[in-house]
Amino acid sequence: MSIITLTTDFGTKDHFVGAVKGAIYSELPDAKIVDITHHISPFNITETAYILKNSYKSFPEGTIHIIGVDSELSDTNKHIALAIDNHYFICPDNGLICMITKDIKPTKVVEINIHDRIESSFPVLDVFVQVACFISRGGNLTVIGKETASFKEMTEIQPKVSQDQKTITGGVIYIDNYGNIISNINKKLFVDIGKGRNFKISAARYTFTKIVHKYNEILGENPSDSRQFDGNKLALFNSAGYLEIAIYRSNLKTVGGATSLLGLDYRDTITVEFT
Repeated sequence: MSIITLTTDFGTKDHFVGAVKGAIYSELPDAKIVDITHHISPFNITETAYILKNSYKSFPEGTIHIIGVDSELSDTNKHIALAIDNHYFICPDNGLICMITKDIKPTKVVEINIHDRIESSFPVLDVFVQVACFISRGGNLTVIGKETASFKEMTEIQPKVSQDQKTITGGVIYIDNYGNIISNINKKLFVDIGKGRNFKISAARYTFTKIVHKYNEILGENPSDSRQFDGNKLALFNSAGYLEIAIYRSNLKTVGGATSLLGLDYRDTITVEFT
């Protein structure tokens, strides 16, 4: 029995998540359901892409991922199912899969066509669940859709490199639970373009000329009195390998996070200049 994961912007106040789980259990009483998150910012495709990219690989091969963000069916927002990296993804064709497909090409993509039999204003419940359960029973993707070679990419989610290889221009793609800012600039790109040169990272009116390896590195030789560093800003490559602007021991109720203290928000620009 495959694991089925759920990633949505439904929140947990309403009935939506419970209804989806109930429908899966009705079809597959022995199903294993894992919530990745239900607190994606409403309709935030970029945030969804980041979370999927950094969570799916922790699951065993054969896992089925249902993604319910901006999932209402329309002429410009089809529903697709993909086999990628020995995982299955069932999602709207709105670009949210692009951070995975940038590095790993799908082995199969189908445009789901069971809508011909189902008319629904809640496609995650009425369509995605049926597809997930079908796959879990060993069904072939081509039975539930027509194979296609095309799906939407989000070019704006990728950082840009200047022609002279001196500047990387990226942007904020995610704000975590601590208010820290995650950019779309990954360590591999930074190393490949930087080639060991000095650099300056600019985020709003703040600049950084050093990247630490872990948050508490900011303490230096003062580990016994860490409180004096609470609220200090720093830059590092986080566990997912993306450039992050953080506040040491940030607390959104007291010290504040990078998003509030630095005045940065989703899609704001972050640049790296090499000299």
